[in-house]
Amino acid sequence: MTGNITFALAGNQNSGKTTLFNHLTGSSQRVGNFPGVTVERKDGRIKDHEYAVIVDLPGIYSLSPYTSEEIITRDFIISEKPDGIINIVDATSIERNLYLTLQLLELSVPMVIALNMMDEMRAAGNTVKVTALAKELGVPVVPISAAKNEGIHELVDCAITAARSRTKPEPRDFCSGPVHRCIHGIAHLIEDHAEQLGIPPRFAAAKLVEGDAPMEKQLRLSENEKEGIRHLAEDMENEMDTDREAALADTRYSFIEGVVSRTVVKSGKNPGRDRSTRADRLLTHRVWAIPIFLLMMLLIFWLTFGVIGQPLSDALGSALEWLSIKAGDGLSAIGVNPVVRSFITDGALTGIGTVLTFLPVIITLFFFLSLVEDSGYMARVAFVMDKPLRRLGLSGSSIVPMLLGFGCTVPAVMAARTLASERDRKMTILLTPFMSCSAKLPIYAAFTAAFFPRHSTLVMMALYVLGILIGIITALGFKHLSWFKGSPVPFVMELPNYRLPNIRSVLLLLWEKARDFLRRAFTIIFLATMVVWLLRTFDIRFNLAADQESSILASLASWTVPLFAPLGFGYWQAAVALITGFMAKEAVVSTLAVLAGTSLDALPSALAGMFSPLGAFSFLVFTLLYTPCVAAVAAVRRELKSGPAALGVVLGQCLIAWVWAFIIFQVGSFFF
Repeated sequence: MTGNITFALAGNQNSGKTTLFNHLTGSSQRVGNFPGVTVERKDGRIKDHEYAVIVDLPGIYSLSPYTSEEIITRDFIISEKPDGIINIVDATSIERNLYLTLQLLELSVPMVIALNMMDEMRAAGNTVKVTALAKELGVPVVPISAAKNEGIHELVDCAITAARSRTKPEPRDFCSGPVHRCIHGIAHLIEDHAEQLGIPPRFAAAKLVEGDAPMEKQLRLSENEKEGIRHLAEDMENEMDTDREAALADTRYSFIEGVVSRTVVKSGKNPGRDRSTRADRLLTHRVWAIPIFLLMMLLIFWLTFGVIGQPLSDALGSALEWLSIKAGDGLSAIGVNPVVRSFITDGALTGIGTVLTFLPVIITLFFFLSLVEDSGYMARVAFVMDKPLRRLGLSGSSIVPMLLGFGCTVPAVMAARTLASERDRKMTILLTPFMSCSAKLPIYAAFTAAFFPRHSTLVMMALYVLGILIGIITALGFKHLSWFKGSPVPFVMELPNYRLPNIRSVLLLLWEKARDFLRRAFTIIFLATMVVWLLRTFDIRFNLAADQESSILASLASWTVPLFAPLGFGYWQAAVALITGFMAKEAVVSTLAVLAGTSLDALPSALAGMFSPLGAFSFLVFTLLYTPCVAAVAAVRRELKSGPAALGVVLGQCLIAWVWAFIIFQVGSFFF
């Protein structure tokens, strides 16, 4: 074989697939002890083998096209015909994982099984007879530990050898009795159609037994052939006294049980599962689970904004303030024009520096959140939230995108594509922006430091909870719209064992967050800051403005004063900050700093002179709820395939934000 070799990396959710992908390619894809991390295919080249391309496919449990992940995986393997498949199997849950393996074997593509988590098997006193398992399945089996980077080189060598030699799986007949007769009868009937598509007849026959409508459409069967298939399937159902899907699943699992009994030696101990079961008695308790989660989040916020993150931000702010002063002194010493000096110090350094001071807060918060996620606890949160979400017309699977929304709305909206129900997908996409993304943290941190320094943790927690509560109220309204008619689909989620967080994964997440934050700071936020400085420095005739009130910016934004006055912040400066926040939420703080024309250390005092405490909280509520950034709106438009729907998100959230900020300010005015 010459040229590139392409491998499909396929396996169950939470089997270590993305961790293996990172080791193979040196990539930096996010991994976590949480099902559903990969929401689309990712490509990379295997280290030291540049000709070998590996495609990380979403985690799935079967090749039946019921979810977006299954469709992506199946279409890639069938349509793009990779040279080989690396099937990663979790050795600690081998029975469940081998169900997908049997379906992949039916595709008759060169394949290698990566038997992962062998370190955990050994720790539990269990063993796998690898040679015997390979013989039973008819493909090479390589024991590995992706988390510890064990067995990876052997896996790569074995996979490349299989692909180059085009060694297909040795034929195995996994079925018997009525199922055997049914599948082989259908395979004979559709053989010509399957070969025209380049699909093994047996695989196509098994899919037709399962009632796979897309496969039936692809094969372009005649009515007589469809009728013949129905008769064969009905004969099998009558003989086995069960439906066709159950009959096929029972046959596969019977084969798997036989293979496992002959190749896996279990000690009867499972320390990881035992520890997880004991912990879950409390952490998934029907009464205490949600209060424990809220207390954990409160602790994380307290550590972030009161103990670790905020002091680091203050130290960085002082350093950046010193740098800005020195830069201004240096520019004055060499006689730089005052306008250019103001552009550099009051525009660029103040705008970007204000945002950069909050980088330690964001890094600290995501450090703790990554520990919680990697431990396996977030999967329990999704499980616990299933029942409350059903009352809103959603299934528990919607919690996955919503939890991602606390990091960034864009991947959260993309993650909704993995939901099986179109109804759940639409509603989840529209509700996800109510989850407070990390880009709003600089706004919260700046205002809580200025107005609520003694209660910053409680205010921060209140904002997050308020976003969730308003999302709940909105969902209750959505339930009655015709666009969202129907019932939520059943929710099935694997609860992984609790594990110690992977340090590499944690550091990788922190690097990604820091990199994305810095990229926005020196691109979108820099550009927005420069535009704001320019428009506030010159008047309508492009002369230097005598003061801000005579600037271009004040003239353009003055019409917004009556709009925001009932909310407690009827200042054109606040309106300008909200507009730049549409580009990137962090720009709200940098814009206010530039407009205040103040140093970083003096920003809290400047904000205190612009807002009242109640007006400041109303402003925070508005920024919590108003339109997500332009990147998130683009993601909504792409996922819903509708421009009007994306416009509806922008206008709808602005209206919701205005109404709730109005209520909070007007009601609060009676008490404060």
